[in-house]
Amino acid sequence: MSPDRPKRKIVAAAIGNCVHVAGVLRFLNLARQVGYETVFLGPAVQIDRLLEAVEQQQPDMVAVSYRLTPEVGARLLAELCTKVEDKGLRQRRFVFGGTPPVAEQAKRIGLFEKVFSGDEPPDEVLAYLQGETQAGKAPQWGDTLLERVALKAPYPLLRHHYGQPTVAATVKGAEQIAEAQVLDVLSIGPDQNAQEHFFRPEEIQPQLDGAGGVPLRSAEDLRAIYEATRGGNYPLLRIYSGTRDLVQWAELAVDTIHNAWGAIPLCWYNTLDKRSERPPPQSIAENLAAMRWYAERGIPVECNEAHHWSMRDAHDTVGVVAAYLGAYNAKAVGARTYVAQYMFSSPAATSPAMDLAKMLAKIELIESLHDKNFSSIRQTRAGLLSFAPDLHVAKGQLAAATVVQLAIEPQIVHVVGYSEGDHAATAPEVIESCRIVHGVIHNCLTGMPNMLSDQLVQERKEELVAEAHVLLEAIGSLGAGSTDPLTDPQVLARAINVGLLDAPHLAGNADAAGKLVTAPIDGAIRAIDPESGELITEKERVAIIMQGMGE
Repeated sequence: MSPDRPKRKIVAAAIGNCVHVAGVLRFLNLARQVGYETVFLGPAVQIDRLLEAVEQQQPDMVAVSYRLTPEVGARLLAELCTKVEDKGLRQRRFVFGGTPPVAEQAKRIGLFEKVFSGDEPPDEVLAYLQGETQAGKAPQWGDTLLERVALKAPYPLLRHHYGQPTVAATVKGAEQIAEAQVLDVLSIGPDQNAQEHFFRPEEIQPQLDGAGGVPLRSAEDLRAIYEATRGGNYPLLRIYSGTRDLVQWAELAVDTIHNAWGAIPLCWYNTLDKRSERPPPQSIAENLAAMRWYAERGIPVECNEAHHWSMRDAHDTVGVVAAYLGAYNAKAVGARTYVAQYMFSSPAATSPAMDLAKMLAKIELIESLHDKNFSSIRQTRAGLLSFAPDLHVAKGQLAAATVVQLAIEPQIVHVVGYSEGDHAATAPEVIESCRIVHGVIHNCLTGMPNMLSDQLVQERKEELVAEAHVLLEAIGSLGAGSTDPLTDPQVLARAINVGLLDAPHLAGNADAAGKLVTAPIDGAIRAIDPESGELITEKERVAIIMQGMGE
């Protein structure tokens, strides 16, 4: 803050006989985060004392709280309003916080510029304190990902995926979600028919309509969803990349929903996962072309690669290497802003400590690529398969997973609805899941113990970084004559075929080795010798593969 611009000041108090001050103290804590000087007068402050302090302190804002009986609150607030008029203090900005019934009374008084009832997420309070809703001005939510991240800081953006079995239901739910103002990015999940056959409608299988998401069949379907979200807090929209015709999907997404960023795998959506019939070398080349399309237009890129391997029970080293390869390839095609997705609790047997170690290894490798032309945004989420079908248990899992994720200070929290272990989230469940996460962030934003300094976390992180370099060197050795083996579709496909990049779920796949055996050991997912059942290091695993190739 420049010397000629002093800090803005807030004087705050709980008035009358109200001794409940937790809410007003949270408000002041958020105010300090955005540069306010705060003066807290305490609980049960008489109105005359409050106004004396206002005259002495000359604050920019006066924050008043009352959380007891609404009828008493109404009388106190009427008295406050009269005395403010008598003392000529009406030019001050007054705000109120209390329970919903008292908040309703406060709105009727006409004194308060803003009334908080406790339902507002902290990021909405921060937006107000930053001046984005003063004097009836429309909130400035941000039209791009980078704008929104900057406006919301230090609060992370919330993202959630959503797609119902019909377009009409999805449109209606998207409107409800936008009006609830609980998230910043709504990710549209199309059904598999749309992802694979949108541009080839003759190949659509009608009996599978709505399987896995919303059955989008026209550009107008997407425009309808976009228009439905032009209310509330105007969330950004994004959509899956499609599993075929990815560049056409990119063009469609940007034209219809102003796709906030492109999320594209490096080695998937092909014969490996059966989500298209493309062979890996072809799909890798086409996936890179789609990333390049976004990069050339200055749109951020996410290479959602690592979790595809971890969801198929690959050991942690493969997950770390896949995360690095995704970022490396995005940078190679010209992306300037990279959305780095860090999926926790995947595989589900991973412990929180070993999750943090794996994410720290990924962060070290990905952020080693940062320079003046390339930087990344940290996005966290929980693994879909980690949620119990019991919805009460799953709510606890969602909250606990979020606490661990916040340790790496994400700029985006990708909320996975608590219902996903049983069914795809409805609009009310999306809203409730986001509110649960807001509650966690609300409690953790003021400061948490440093889980990253744990000795076991650090030791495992160092081990994974070292093993990742072993595997990356081995992949690179397959590309004799290649300008850059790590961006060469033929080299990457061969690394999968020979088993350097492998996962247990790929057993029997003609385009993969499918020989990897893994097991959770002390919370980490490690490679196991398929013959002896003993733990093997990455150096030993790579040596066995190379020996089998005669190299």
